[in-house]
Amino acid sequence: MSLRTRLTIVYGGMLFAAGLVLLGVTYVLVGQHGPGIASFVGTRMGSGDTVYGSGQASDADVNKGNPPVLRTTNGDVITADQAPQFILEQQKMVRDSTMTAFLTQGAIALVLVSGVSVMLGWLVAGRVLAPLTKVTETARRIADAPAAEHGLRERIALTGPRDEVKELADTFDVMVARLDRSFEGQRRFVANASHELRTPLTLNRALVEVAMHRRTASPDVKQLGETLLEINKRHEQLISGLLMLAKSEVEIGRPTELDLADVVAHVEAQSAAEARDLDVAVRADGAEARTSGDPILLERLAQNLLDNAIRHNSPGGFAEISSGTLPDGSARLEVANSGPAIPPYDIPGLFEPFRRYGDERLVTAKGAGLGLSIVQSVVRAHGGQVAARPREGGGLVVTVTLPGS
Repeated sequence: MSLRTRLTIVYGGMLFAAGLVLLGVTYVLVGQHGPGIASFVGTRMGSGDTVYGSGQASDADVNKGNPPVLRTTNGDVITADQAPQFILEQQKMVRDSTMTAFLTQGAIALVLVSGVSVMLGWLVAGRVLAPLTKVTETARRIADAPAAEHGLRERIALTGPRDEVKELADTFDVMVARLDRSFEGQRRFVANASHELRTPLTLNRALVEVAMHRRTASPDVKQLGETLLEINKRHEQLISGLLMLAKSEVEIGRPTELDLADVVAHVEAQSAAEARDLDVAVRADGAEARTSGDPILLERLAQNLLDNAIRHNSPGGFAEISSGTLPDGSARLEVANSGPAIPPYDIPGLFEPFRRYGDERLVTAKGAGLGLSIVQSVVRAHGGQVAARPREGGGLVVTVTLPGS
């Protein structure tokens, strides 16, 4: 149950219990102060029907053999000996009638008052918990934001008296502001560092190429140059990946409508040469799958998935990329490949930056270890989902789901 429901039940239950106690105490007090017993009401002289009121009969009348009697409201006449019993019966009847009416009407009043109190308690609890509801909704929007930069810029900005809830909201705003500055500084550092590192790497590549192409260059120098160029290329790929990762974590400014089938055809053509060199057959099945977003980022997403499928494969294997539209209108992009078997528990780690399966952190690794990290960041920036599972017979199947347009 929600906190509002629990508070309402507590308020209503306490009031109902207090009402029951009050009803019980009143019942006891009323029972202890019931009507008393009358002693003598009237007399009758002789055989006549005249009955005098209390105090009208004299001692002489009684001495003459005229016994005191009582005439009831329904016309019955009883003797003095019968009067005490009659009065006791009348007293019991009045008391029973009074207590029955008291309990019945009191119970009805208690039910009505309890019902009204529960409704008032529900309204009051909703009013009291409204600031907490606002805090929860804001935190949920920040957590569900597809782009971290966009989500962390939102604040609760709760107004009202400075109570415990106001202090909680202000503390939450301060925490989110610090996280926003931290993440923004991290992205800015990665972008600036990547830009600064590109220049010396470009210069290194140019110097190595000049040294390799000299007429006096020995075979050892050329071999060393090729090794240095390969290392330099890997560093350039790493820096490009860091730039793409930093860019993919930023909110998509102006989404563009596109068809993933066109993206599939384009990345297949781009990867054809590398697939032939590695003896991997590439198959494409580009069905219509319309979505909206950043075309460059979505193209990089598909390219990274297909490159991973080709590079982490076996000679004579295959890599298949396909697109389509799901029944709910979402766009689907799926890449499957053959290759070594991957345990299910190792799959979540593949989406971590600089994590490579099998040849982790080796200079001769086939990539920079940012491919799937970039894929995951791009998918989140577009409000989609990515999932991977082992393929039966070896390899991996990666499925990307994006909102349809």
